[in-house]
Amino acid sequence: MLRSNKILQKKIDELILMFQKSNIEEIMNILGSKKEVAKRNFIAGIFRGIGIGIGVTIISAIIIYFLQKLVWLNLPGIGKYISDIVKIVETLNSR
Repeated sequence: MLRSNKILQKKIDELILMFQKSNIEEIMNILGSKKEVAKRNFIAGIFRGIGIGIGVTIISAIIIYFLQKLVWLNLPGIGKYISDIVKIVETLNSR
């Protein structure tokens, strides 16, 4: 029995050392605090929203740029449709 207790104690000490090295205690404190979790999620949500806004703006600008280039090619049928789209977007941007 004494030998198995020593082996068990050694394994427990190894686990404690491993948890200390992996900062598991700090992670548990962060996850345990509702205020901390809410604060982190709020800040992350703000940055996600800003990133989505910037991304949509850039992609829209690229699409409009290529649509304007297609209008200059004077493709029959497509040119009028694309020019209408470009005019709508330009009127929305000028507001």
